[in-house]
Order: sequence, then structure tokens, then C-alpha cells
Amino acid sequence: SIKKKKKLGVGKDLHSNLLLIFFYFLSAGSFMLVNTTERIGQKAHLLLPQLKENDTHCIDFNFFVSSKSGSSPGILNVYVKVNNGELGNPVWNVSDAPIGIWNRVELAVSTFWPNFYQVVFEVITSDQQGYLAIDDVKVLGHPCTSTPHFLRLQSVEVNAGQFATFHCTANGRTIQGNKLWLQIRLPYDMKIFNDRRFVASFSVVNATKRDAGNYRCMIRTEGGVGVSNYAELIIKEPPVPIAPPQLSSVGATYLWIQLNANSINGDGPIIVRQIEYRTSSGSWYDIQPVDSTKYKIGHLDPDTEYEISVLLTRPGEGGTGSPGPALKTRTKCAVPSAVPLESIQGNTFEEKIFLQWKEPVQTYGVITLYEVCYAVSSFDPEIDLSNQSGRVLKHGNETHYLFFGLHPGTTYSFTIRASTAKGFGPPVTSQFTTKISAPSMPPYELETPLNQTDSTVRVLLKPAQSRGAPVSVYQIVVEEERPRRTKKTTEILKCYPVPIHFQNASILNSQYYFAAEFPAHSIQMAQPFTIGDNKTYSGFWNTPLLPHKSYSIYFQAASRANGETKIDCVRVATKGAATRKPDPEQEKQTDHTVKIAGIIAGILLFVIIFLGVVLVMKKRKLAKKRKETLSNTRQEMTVMVNSMDKSYAEQGTNCDEAFSFMDTHNLNGRYETQTVGSDTSSLVQSHTYKKRDPVDVPYQTGQLHPAIRVADLLQHITQMKCAEGYGFKEEYESFFEGQSAPWDSAKKDENRMKNRYGNIIAYDHSRVRLQPIEGELNSDYINGNYIDGYHRPNHYIATQGPMQETIYDFWRMIWHENTASIVMVTNLVEVGRVKCCKYWPDDTEIYKDIKVTLIETELLAEYVIRTFAVEKRGAHEIREIRQFHFTGWPDHGVPYHATGLLGFVRQVKSKSPPNAGPLVVHCSAGAGRTGCFIVIDIMLDMAEREGVVDIFNCVRELRSRRVNMVQTEEQYVFIHDAILEACLCGDTSVLASQVRSVYYEMNKLDPQTNSSQIKEEFRTLNMVTPTLRVEDCSIALLPRNHEKNRCMDVLPPDRCLPFLITIDGESSNYINAALMDSYKQPSAFIVTQHPLPNTVKDFWRLVLDYHCTSIVMLNDVDPAQLCPQYWPENGVHRHGPIQVEFVSADLEEDIISRIFRIYNASRPQDGYRMVQQFQFLGWPMYRDTPVSKRSFLKLIRQVDKWQEEYNGGEGRTVVHCLNGGGRSGTFCAISIVCEMLQHQRAVDVFHAVKTLRNNKPNMVDLLDQYKFCYEVALEYLNSG
Repeated sequence: SIKKKKKLGVGKDLHSNLLLIFFYFLSAGSFMLVNTTERIGQKAHLLLPQLKENDTHCIDFNFFVSSKSGSSPGILNVYVKVNNGELGNPVWNVSDAPIGIWNRVELAVSTFWPNFYQVVFEVITSDQQGYLAIDDVKVLGHPCTSTPHFLRLQSVEVNAGQFATFHCTANGRTIQGNKLWLQIRLPYDMKIFNDRRFVASFSVVNATKRDAGNYRCMIRTEGGVGVSNYAELIIKEPPVPIAPPQLSSVGATYLWIQLNANSINGDGPIIVRQIEYRTSSGSWYDIQPVDSTKYKIGHLDPDTEYEISVLLTRPGEGGTGSPGPALKTRTKCAVPSAVPLESIQGNTFEEKIFLQWKEPVQTYGVITLYEVCYAVSSFDPEIDLSNQSGRVLKHGNETHYLFFGLHPGTTYSFTIRASTAKGFGPPVTSQFTTKISAPSMPPYELETPLNQTDSTVRVLLKPAQSRGAPVSVYQIVVEEERPRRTKKTTEILKCYPVPIHFQNASILNSQYYFAAEFPAHSIQMAQPFTIGDNKTYSGFWNTPLLPHKSYSIYFQAASRANGETKIDCVRVATKGAATRKPDPEQEKQTDHTVKIAGIIAGILLFVIIFLGVVLVMKKRKLAKKRKETLSNTRQEMTVMVNSMDKSYAEQGTNCDEAFSFMDTHNLNGRYETQTVGSDTSSLVQSHTYKKRDPVDVPYQTGQLHPAIRVADLLQHITQMKCAEGYGFKEEYESFFEGQSAPWDSAKKDENRMKNRYGNIIAYDHSRVRLQPIEGELNSDYINGNYIDGYHRPNHYIATQGPMQETIYDFWRMIWHENTASIVMVTNLVEVGRVKCCKYWPDDTEIYKDIKVTLIETELLAEYVIRTFAVEKRGAHEIREIRQFHFTGWPDHGVPYHATGLLGFVRQVKSKSPPNAGPLVVHCSAGAGRTGCFIVIDIMLDMAEREGVVDIFNCVRELRSRRVNMVQTEEQYVFIHDAILEACLCGDTSVLASQVRSVYYEMNKLDPQTNSSQIKEEFRTLNMVTPTLRVEDCSIALLPRNHEKNRCMDVLPPDRCLPFLITIDGESSNYINAALMDSYKQPSAFIVTQHPLPNTVKDFWRLVLDYHCTSIVMLNDVDPAQLCPQYWPENGVHRHGPIQVEFVSADLEEDIISRIFRIYNASRPQDGYRMVQQFQFLGWPMYRDTPVSKRSFLKLIRQVDKWQEEYNGGEGRTVVHCLNGGGRSGTFCAISIVCEMLQHQRAVDVFHAVKTLRNNKPNMVDLLDQYKFCYEVALEYLNSG
């Protein structure tokens, strides 16, 4: 066959006549023959035409190897050269001993447009004689039959040090024995998809630049070889800065750095820049992302060396390079920063200033000393105050000082510096002015006039000495001496602040009148004056004195300055009654004059008096109502005082004794000042407070207002409530009322309609500024102010309830401030008035460019938690925002107890992200209830961190940021009671996963005290349980209701009574029952006694009127104890208009369930209601707790199931035992606990029982019942 081929040419790359090569191309194939005789190491090539028209080709050829010696005459290689590139490695070769027959080989080549390739056959001769031949080289028009074809191999780019993985995917079938490799043999993992496709993965481990290049897949089968296209492995080196960063500026706690990241080793692009800084000595370091070429590293330690490097990152995993060269630098030595100017507070008095301040924001070490320099800034030049300046040094832990011996009405400058071991920080100066004093009146020892007649008295008027403010006016006061008004010698002299004309004295039944008034400049020296000269002085008629009456003549001086008026007076003369009768004509004339003057004055003053009476009556009504509310709280706290500490009770139970106790144990220790060193001055002499008469000043500390230790809080509040709450009244009235800072923005015409109330608007200095809307003037205004939290600046935003016009502004604020939690402390409508607009959707609502979607609503007894998804047009994110809506605040006043609000505050704390923006708090005006919530939240943090509370200064600070925060004295008292309850009770919530271990520890007995934690917790519960007073149960104690009460010591309070609605003759609407909240539903339970024979009718009225669908019975029927069977066993029982029809009954273990149909025969249009009674048999009368926890839990679940199935959980449950006490309370408490576990995976038995006891003190009244609540909770968890 060889001889039949036509000779076409000889390979020109070989030496002539050394190697005989024949090429022959026919349409049927190509041919090459090589004679290897005496041609050692020579090469011959056959090059096929370039192929590019198809992606996949199958090259089919036959080869023949022959040798006389039987040894291989040479090597036959096949190459696939791509795009005229290098030959690369052979894709197929043969070098075995000749077998003397033709063999067929398939070459499956996969290359893809726009690439092209060329197949090259190569023969390399050996030292053996023979032939190597290739025949029938053809390019087939179909895929190879026995060799797989590869799909496109993708290029791979990785960062140095990472894994580079190639995936070789082939169409075809592979069998055992086939060899698959990636250019060089590497481990691979093959996955066979099906009998027509398989894939193998090759990984280059810890790739480096040397591994970069072109890779391709190859497979060797019995029928030939498959080869893929080339894919490039690109290795990128992570960038590393060449130069270290530059230092721009340095401070004590910061460094400004220039990155110098433009010159790098490695590859870009750079997508992230970071600063790595560490202390040169030590292992501490930190990394901060940087978005500009300059960066400030803050919060560093003073006088510390740092090493700073730059980290650069390119795209891809492992793209962060190693730190660049480090910059070593040291922060400056630091003295403390200035004492915050706004923290300097001065409580001013006539001759004292109590100065308080806070430590610097940046201490840079431990504060060791405070230096307070003081000097007089402005004073009366006539008074020598040169000695009232100097310096005081205070220990670093003392941030207050009392300056005394000051001059009234004088301005003093105080300059404060803080010092550490490094020295004093910068000074800060603040000024305070003492209050003015009353003028000092000259002495009148004898009180004898110069002369007198029957109708006149002549006295000598002497000028008074001013004290802090010049004398403004002098006045002559004439007081008629009446026997019933005779003063005791020990009584303090009273002056006369209200001027009364003689014409009005008789109408107003006043003993005194003003006879004359003089400007201060008219009495520069002593001068005589006649009382009764019948002249007018500054509008006051100096009427002649009546001879038959006795008078005292007073001379008084008044000083007015800075809104203050101070008065001092002295008696300058007395006039006795004349012994002879007055002249009838003179008396008649005088009486006639008096009558005329009286008639004229009476006509003029009649309207004023009438209006005054009306106003006084209204004021008394309001005062009475406030007094009643406050007295409720006072009674409860008095009980807590008596039960908390016997030793304290023994010191005295009345207010006077309590004051003495507080004075002895607290005041001196709390305020006593120690000076480290001082200049000689009257201001800094040692001073000890003296005990004052509690009758005169029932609350001595109301002027200084230091923080109160938590341990002293109960005693402090008890003290404040003495003398009709005088302490709280004094404190609250000392707050500045009304505007205390500019609010110009809020007053602009464009913004007036954005304020719900004209007097509760935003101060300029603390107001929230919205992002302005283009083209809308003053669009940055919203009625809201930033409020600082506990060591968290601007932690809250106090705002008004949104109006229809401001809903969009409200959501703009929420988005701009990155707020995650909204606290709402009002209902939408209260007492028929709109308090807040509904600013959230029931589904989805779009407010211009903000979309709000309601995701979830969690309804609880006293509050609602709503979760919203909020989106803003143009912002590619969706934020989750929660609204905490407290619904338990009554329409008037404050909550009766703080338990629910405290639970609400803790819930807000636990579910608010720590790194979110400000907490937005609003009620209607954003002042009263909003202020209560914020103060309670701050004080809980303060009590936890510092063990003290400072409610007064917290409220004052809030009022400096927003007007009238905490709007009423009642709210101020409520805050104290709430903080006290929180401190006494603590956080008693336990996670479900920890209940078992915690309960085990709670029951451990302390051998020294013979007590346990659970006993102490129950003792605390008893201590904080309020005691009902007679006036709390006034309706139950009405004579007509006595016979409806089983026990006169177990009565429901008026505020919790379910008044009966269904009319039944002359029967009253009272029943011995109380409404109780469950965890999720307000007034879900009605706790009552077992019906008496005479109250069965009322019991069924209760069930019908209050839509009750379940009755839980926890006692036995016992006629001996007046516990009748109040239900029918069959048929119908009629109780007035109410009919109760038996439907069915069932017994399962310890529970008898009966179903009744009840309806009102007088109102057939109302239809009927199905009620199921659950009689629990597993609680014998002799036991304190049920026999089985499992059975009791089953009872709870059956009731819940019926409630849910029959009425969707909306119906109420009547719970009764013998007297509506311990057993009923145990059922309600365990129901609440199970709801807690179901919805929040936590349990708080203390809170559940405390909530019930707020309404009825006898709920869960035994320790064993309290323990049983925990044990059923464990049973609930064990049962899944």
C-alpha cells in the first residue's frame, strides 16, 4: 500500500538524505512514512491544516510501527498547537515495542471560537532500524465515538495562597482505566453525572505566581485522547503598601494618619483600606476600616507608643495583603479635659450656694483633685466683700461643695479645674447669684410714739438697711388688735405682703390695712409721720383712727429684684382704746364716711369676689382629687415601710420620728464636707447641719437634691410623703415651669401647624433636625428633642404624637435617625379626644417615598408590640422597626401600680438593638408620660450601675432639653414609686432553658439563716404587696352589700369591680369579684368567691354580662360552708331573666367538664352563649396545693383549648374557689406563666403573682402555692 501512494515531498526541517519522509494528502486522508535506519535522534513533522470552523473536531488516524530487531524504532508524538502558539506537551504518543499491525486512534479536540488550532504529528527516531507510519489522517464531521469531548474550560483568577480549581467537564462515557489529567498529573475528584457526561476537578493548592499559565484538560482512553481548550490561571498578589503611613497630627487620645496607599507591591484594584494599630508593648491591637486617605484614630491612651500599619484588600478571597511598613509614634501626655460646663449646677439660697459638678468627659487617668476658685463678680460697692474669694480643693471622688456665709443678692464666679497625676486640666467658669434677703429694719425698742391723739399717732420712720437688693418701697400698716387674735409672745412676727386698702378691709374681714406707701428715696433719714392724718399716700387712704379701738402700727420695707420680693417689718407703735366714749357727731361722720367708702368698694369688688369664690371651689375640687390619688400611693408605701424593716419601724412610725431618723443617719453623712486644703475664708469653714424642727420644714433635703442610695430609697420616699407629701410638693414646685430656652423654629408660621399643642414645642438647641426637602422651606422641623440617656448622648427622642399633617415627617425622622424602636405611651383617643393620629398601617401604606408594612402584631394585656418593615425609595435596604405601644396608662392620672410599666420598660430594653439610633418616645404632647418613661429607663440603668438614683436632677436635665417633661406632681411621685418597686423586686425573669437549674438553686437552704432564695423572694413579694384600705373597698362595704360577701376580709377593690349590667328587680349591681389581666389579654379572668345561696343569680348575671365562656371551679360543693350547687344537672334553671340550660357533661381523670347554654329571656334578640364549666377534683380541701402537677397543667390546657375553639380567645374565664383567693390566684398565675413560656420562652412567676396581687392581695397567698407555680412551669417544659 505504501508503493501506491504518490510521493509529495520531504520534510525540510531535517538534514537532507538523512530521513526519508513521504507526505501524501488525499481527500480520504493524509499519510506520512518515516524510515529510521541510521537516523538516531532525528525529528520529522506532519502538520495538518489549521482548523477553526467548528468548536469540536474528531481527528481520526492509523499508525504503524515496525522494527527488525523488535525494539522501538522511535517515538510518535501528537501535538495540538493553539493560535500559532507553542507546541506545548504532546497530547498523545507511542513509544512501545512494535506490534507490526495498523492501529486506529481518535483525537477529540475541543477548542472554541475565536480560537483555532493545528494538529502536528512528530516522529523522533531511535537507534533501531524500522519504520513509523501514519495513514488515513481524517477530520470527521461528527464527534468521536470512543473518546469524550470536553466542554469549554473556564479561566481561573485567584489571589496568591488560595486554591485554584479547574472543572474539566466532558460529554461522553468514561470507563475504568481511562486517564484524566490537567497538563501534569494532579489529584482530582471525578463526578459522573450520567452515562453521557462526567466532570473532574483539579486544584492548584496554595497558588503562587509560578503556577500562573495556560492549563488544559486531557483524557487518554483505549480509543485515543481528548483535549480541551486552554484556560489561563491568573494569580494576583494581594496589595501591600510600599511606604508606612504618615503622621499628620497627634493628641493625647488621637492620631491623624495619612495612608500613603498609592504606591503598592502586588495587584489592584484596591477595594478596602484598613488601619491596623497596636501598642508597641503588649498584645492589644485593633483594625478600623477607612474610607478616605486621612483618618483619625481615636480613644487612644495618653503617653502610649503605637505601631500603625495599612492593610489593603483587592477583590476575591484572600485579597487582603499583609500589613505594610509600620509607623511608630506616641500620643501626648494628657491632663484631664474641662469639667462639663452644663454639669455645673448651683442651688442658691440667701447666704449659701450648693455647687455640684460632674467629672470631665475625658479623664486620662484617675482624677485626684478638684480645684474650685471663687470670687465676687458683682456686689454693692458700699459693702466690703473683699474677703469672699479664695480656693477650695476637693478629693477626686467629691463633686460638690457648700459655700456659706455669702452675701445676699450677690453674683459669685466659680472656676473649676480637675487634676490627675499629670496636672490640672483647663478651667471652666460659671456664675451664680444668691437670693436677695429682706431689708434689715432699724430697731424700735420702746414702741412708743412721738405723740398721739384719739385719732392719730405720730411715729418716727427710720430708713432700712438693704441686703442684696435696694429697698423698693416703704409701707405703713395699721392692724386692729382684737382679743381673739392676741398673739403669743413666742409667735414669730408676721409681715404683710398683700396690700389692702382701708375701703376693702371690712369687706374682706381683714384686721389690717395699708395707711401709706412711700418710694424708697423719700426716706433717706429718720423723719416723723402721722398715722390717721386723713390724707392719701400712693393711693392708700390714711384714715383717722377710731378712738375706741386698739391698734398696732407697723413700718415695713420691701425689696424687689430678679422676680423676688422680700419684706421685713417692725412694730413702731401701739395705740390703746380711749377710755371716754367718742363724740357721737364725730363717730357718726366717720361711720358715714366709712359706709360710703364701703358701698363704693363693695360694688367694685363684688364681681372679683364672686369670680374668686368660683375659682377657689374649682381649685379645691382638683386638689381633693389629686389628694385622693396621692393618698392611695401613700397608704401603700406606708405598709411597705412597716413591713420592710422592723428596726426602722422601731425608730418611729410617725413623720416626725422618721425625719429625726433620716437627719441622724443620712443628712450629715451625705452632705458633710471635708476640705483637702483651702485659703482662709468665711466661705470654707467647717459646717455641720443642725437638726431642724420637722413641723417647720418637714423635708430638709429638698433644697440640695443629691443622689439617693438604692438602699436608702424606701426610707427617702417615706420621708418625702410625710406631712401630706410636702417633700414631693416642694421638690416638684422647684422645677422651672414653662419655656426655659429659645424655640424660634417652632414658632415660625410655617411650623405652627406642625405642633399639636402651642405650649409644648421643641427647643432650638436640642431639636431634631430632619433632612431638608428641596424646595420646601423649614422642612427640617419636627416637634421632637434629643434627650441624653445614661452615659448615652441623644439616646432618646422625645416627640409629640404624630398628627395627620406630620405622619410623613415622623417616618422621615425614624429613617434618618436609624431608629429601631418606637415607644408609644398613649392611646389614640382618650376621654373622647384625639391624642394621637394612627400613623401606622394595618397592612401596607406608602407615605410619599417611605413604604411601611405591618409584619407582626403581638397583643399583650398592657401593651402591644408591632413589627414593621420600612423601605425608602432609593435606599437599597429594608429595616425592621418595632413599635412598643403601652395601652395600660389610664385616661386620668397615672397607673395605679408600676408593675405593668416596669415590665414594658424591660421588654423595650431587651428587644431594642444596642447599636441602633435613638429610641423615639411619644405620648400625646411628648412631655408628661414620655418624661416618665425616659426617667424610669435612665434611673433603672443608674441604679444597676451605680447603686444610686438621682430622679430630681434627671427630671431637671430632661426639662432643659424639652419643655415641662414630667408634667405633674402626681407623675413625679409615680416615678419614685416605680423605681422603688423595681429596686425592691429586681428582674425576676428566667429563661426557659434555665428554669430547672435556677429553681434548684432557689430551693437550697442556707444553714446559717435557715432560709432559701425562694423564701426570700416570696418574702419580698409579701412586702411589696399593697394593702387594701377601707376606702379602696367602699362599694363592697356598703351595708346593702354585706350579705353578698363570704368573708369581710376578702373584698374586691372598687377599681377592679365588674359591675353587673343585667337588670333584676331591685338587686344591686355589686358582686364580690375582681377583673384580672392575663399575659396577653386585659381583664381576661374574673376571680370570685363560690356563690352564696343568695348570690347564685348574681353569679350567672356576671357570666352573661361579661361574655364569659369558661368557669373554673377549684373547691367542692359544701352546703355546710354555704357552697351550693349553682348549676343544673339536667333541664333548665331560671334565675330571674337568665336561664341556664344543661347540655352535656364529661369526666376525664380529675376534671369534670359541663357545658351549659345561657341566655337572657328578656332579650331574646341577643341569642345564647355556650359556657363550659371545669370542676377540678384534684385539689382536696386539706391540701395547700393540688395533688398532681400534670393534672393541673391538663386543666389549664383544656380551658385554653375551649377558649380558643369556641370564641377565638376573646371570652373571659370566671375562676372561683371558696373565697376567691389563694387557689384562684394559683390558677391565674400558672395560666400567665404558661403563656409567657409559649410566647417568649421565659418565665417570671414573681411578676405574674405581683400583677394579680395589685388587684387582690390574697392571690397565691402561700409559699407552697408559689413554689407550685414554678413546678408546673417545669412540667410544662418537660411535656414539650
